[in-house]
Parts: sequence; structure tokens; C-alpha cells
Amino acid sequence: MIALDLTVRRALSEGADVAFNLSGGKDSGAAALAVSHFLDGIGHPRDRRVAIHADLGRAEWRETMAMAERQAAFIGVPLVVVRRKAGDMVHRWEQRFANGLARYVDLLTYNLIGPWSSASLRFCTSELKAQVIGPHLSRELRGRHIVQVVGIRREESVNRRHSPISKPDHRYAKPGNRWGTQMTMFHPLVDWTTQEVFSFHTRHGLPLHPAYSWGCSRVSCAFCIMQSIADAKAAATVAGNVPLYLHLVEMEAISTFSFWPDRWLADVAPLLLSPALAALVVQGKTKAAERQAIEAAMPAGLRYVKGWPVRVPTNDEAEAIVTARRTILSHHGQPEHYPTATSVIARFALLMAEHKARSARRGS
Repeated sequence: MIALDLTVRRALSEGADVAFNLSGGKDSGAAALAVSHFLDGIGHPRDRRVAIHADLGRAEWRETMAMAERQAAFIGVPLVVVRRKAGDMVHRWEQRFANGLARYVDLLTYNLIGPWSSASLRFCTSELKAQVIGPHLSRELRGRHIVQVVGIRREESVNRRHSPISKPDHRYAKPGNRWGTQMTMFHPLVDWTTQEVFSFHTRHGLPLHPAYSWGCSRVSCAFCIMQSIADAKAAATVAGNVPLYLHLVEMEAISTFSFWPDRWLADVAPLLLSPALAALVVQGKTKAAERQAIEAAMPAGLRYVKGWPVRVPTNDEAEAIVTARRTILSHHGQPEHYPTATSVIARFALLMAEHKARSARRGS
């Protein structure tokens, strides 16, 4: 039994279009089929339904695209595949580190920023999924009420424990827009257990991603910042994932940032590493420990807050910043544009003046 509320019932009774968000995993597939069965029962027209998949590129399991296609075909709806125009998930990680390093060199940031997504900064789901799917649907179904079916379940995590059955999504269909487009996020499986999802697949013959049979408890990217060590180990045993694994491990070593906050992806399957890559990882871990110790010792009163920087450092603080930056910049072969306490102080003063000028322009 799917979860329903008055908002969804009213939207469907008024002829809303339905978009099934298919990731290739068990929850999105089950949600799509269960809702499709319900729609058939209430006479909702099949030509008002579509499945949509956001392709994350190299970060995906190689089997994921085919699985999304199989699930859409099984459900009997057309599949639309969308992608981030600026590059895939791996490129986004590479881009994030390159941009962060450039900002660090230019003393626009106080600490060096790593490449990876995090539990609190999941641009993998925002930039490569929501910000690609939402605009596509609002453009292609302009003037319609669009109900997006998403396989979110309350059992999955603490953060999802209070997920609603539905909620309005104003990000890509603002209230009062000139076309009258509306969007509603619909979570029909919020109360389902994991076992109920698997049983539903079995009972209806709905295709299931092979990663589950290879030992993974969940399927997202092949290597995900939210996955367990057991899932990462299982993913690393699949030949198709090895090139991605080695590339991400190399990124860890070069960036000096571990894939997870408290553990290294390199340690998941060390036997896959070549001697050269293993040596690079050792160097990366050493530099990471050095960077963390250095940054921890930097002046706490100058750490990043909104509107940074909020004051100019003292001469002693500026000297400490110079010393810390010199080591970290050398880790990455970057130039030292602010090599003295005087130049650091001048840089902070300039940044503060620019921030003040921008604030004044916004207020005028």
C-alpha cells in the first residue's frame, strides 16, 4: 500500500503529469511501479507519465543506465535521461578541488577545501540530480502540475525519519509563475521497510540492480560518501568499478583529502593498487596529517564565518598564516603570492574593503 495524502490525490484527480525519478536502485523502481499500479486503478492516462534518470557518468555503476532502462520498460513508460552539462560527478569533484586550490592560492579561503561531497554538502544529489531533473521537467511540462515520484523511505536514515508523504517543490516552479507550472515531490514508500521493497520486486518480477546480489545493501554511485565500508568493499570486487576506484584513490592521494572524513577509500581494496599508486597514497596520507596539524594551529579567531574576513590579522597571526600556507602550497606545487606578514595583512584589508563595497552596493 502506497502512502497518499490530500495534496497528491487532488493533483492526480485534476490530471497532473507524473514523473518517476529512476535511479536504478530498489526504492525508486518499487516506488515507480507501485504508483503506476495505483494510477492504472484510478484511470490516470499513461501518456501523462514519464520516467526520468539523471546520469552521473563515471561515478555510476556501469549497470545502472541499463537498469533504469529495464525498469522503465517494465513499468511501461518512456525514459528520459538527463545529464549535467558542465560534466559528470567525477568531473565535479575534480573541479571542486581545482577551484578550491585556486582560491587558496589567492588567499580567498583560510583552509584548503577538499574535492568530495559530504553528508551536509551533497552536491551530488543537488547539482547533478535535482538541478538537472527539475529544470528539464518544468521546461518540458510547462504549465502543468508535475508530481515527481521519489523513492525516499523514513527507515533509511535519521534525516529521513520525518519525511512527508508529499511537499511542494518551488525551486523550479515558483508560486505565481507566468505559466502556472506546479511541482510536488511525492514519497509513496515513506513507511515501507527494506524487506518490503525487496519482496515487492520479487513478487512483481521488477528488475533489480545486480549490485544487490554482489553484496551491496544500497545502490547509488559505485563509491559513495554515504555508503558503508562493506558496500565499498563489495563495489571494489566488481571489475567494471576498478578503473573508477583507482582514479578516486589517486584523487585522494593528490588532493591529500580522504574520500570519507574518517577513512580512506585507498584502504578499502589496497591489493588493487599498483606499487606507484600505493606509494602516492602513503605520501598523500603523510601530507594530509601535516596539513591537518598545521590548519588546527592557525589563528582560531580568523577562521571562516559568513562575511569572511571579519578583521585584519595581527603581525604575529599573519606570520603564522604565512608559515602554514607555505607548507600546504608546497604540497601542491603552487606559487606563494603572499609570502610575508605584510602582504597577508594587506590582502585581508583589501578583501574586507571589497566586501564592504559589495554590501554598500546591495544596500543602495
